Amino acid sequence: MFVDKAKVYVKGGDGGDGLISFRREKYVPEGGPAGGDGGKGGDVIFRVDEGLRTLMDFRYQKHFKAKRGEKGRNKSQHGANADSMIVRIPPGTILMDDDTGEVIGDLTRHGQQVVVARGGRGGRGNIRFATPNNPAPELAENGEEGEERYVTMELKVMADVGLVGFPSVGKSTLLSVVSAAQPKIGAYHFTTITPNLGMVEVGDGRNFVMADLPGLIEGAHEGVGLGHEFLRHVERTRVIIHVVDMAGTEGRDPFEDWQKINDEIRLYNPVLIERPQIVAANKMDMPEAEEYLATFKEKVKEIRPDIEVMPISSLTRQGIQELLYRTIDVLESIPDEPAIEEVTEVAERKVYKFKAQNNNSFTITRDNEMYVVHSEKIEGLLKRMQMNSHDAILKLARTMRHMGVDEELRKRGATDGTIVRIGDFEFEFVEGSSYY
Repeated sequence: MFVDKAKVYVKGGDGGDGLISFRREKYVPEGGPAGGDGGKGGDVIFRVDEGLRTLMDFRYQKHFKAKRGEKGRNKSQHGANADSMIVRIPPGTILMDDDTGEVIGDLTRHGQQVVVARGGRGGRGNIRFATPNNPAPELAENGEEGEERYVTMELKVMADVGLVGFPSVGKSTLLSVVSAAQPKIGAYHFTTITPNLGMVEVGDGRNFVMADLPGLIEGAHEGVGLGHEFLRHVERTRVIIHVVDMAGTEGRDPFEDWQKINDEIRLYNPVLIERPQIVAANKMDMPEAEEYLATFKEKVKEIRPDIEVMPISSLTRQGIQELLYRTIDVLESIPDEPAIEEVTEVAERKVYKFKAQNNNSFTITRDNEMYVVHSEKIEGLLKRMQMNSHDAILKLARTMRHMGVDEELRKRGATDGTIVRIGDFEFEFVEGSSYY
């Protein structure tokens, strides 16, 4: 089964916690603090593997979590950083943040990779907090949490040549004739509902990848029929072979078919209509085809003189070899890089540099008899510090006093024994003291 869209959850590994430890050795009279830092959490990295052609694997595994860093060790040893988690994806995959719609990466080449969720930094051990005033701190930090997000994955088939055209014009038959691919072939519309890829050997040592794309109908640019399921795969092809039923076996006019398909491609993405195009006038073994062909060529020449019309028959293999030679010649005349459309949603790309800010703002609300303090700085401190030590409590108290939280609580009517809550942390307020 061909799968070209998927949604997964990714989370970078949490950083390892810092350690509170002291050296107590017989011949080290002044050992001091010796708690090491925690290791960095692993990143989640998506990497292109050209051996993959579908997103099928992501139907069964939708969660990717990197390992967390090791905790700090005694004797000032740093905890080990966690290894990154490598997730293999097929070439032509676009990664987008599911919440914001931002394009994270557009990966097309083998080995190309992007970090989709960074691991958290490790927490500092107590050796980092030693000062002349406090040479033996019982203070350490927790590791930071890793980034987490939902990622939408969209695959656009990477092929040199794409076969386009109305349903039942012979695209699948043509692919089966020129390659070893075995697409489903039937005398009804939408026999092909997913792209099929085949390696085409021209016969002179040259080759290219051809994709048989699902049939297109009028209104496809608005999602009618297979709509966008078809059109997004056209964007990756370097050359378009437009297959037309020149015999009009279903009562349609070949020239009108050709115009309608081009209109749908133009409405979906104007850049695609400028892609090199060859018209394969198929079913020339039918009696009516010759009559239609002459008129078709004249009309096409008036609108697009650059487009070459080549008569073929997939059934009798008439003109097939000439079509392949012409296709490979056109491919070699254009750059080797895959044709990749620009991401029109991003008008410009801005780079922001982090600048540390001393945000001392806070608000205080009432919850019955309890006071609730809201402060990004203090809540971050509580999340980061290991609050099971006396030094950590003192650090919190000093921070709140310097920010003016003590004074504001007193103004609001806080007295001895009043419960104060910050995030999930609750404590009693003590009037006239630095301690809580």
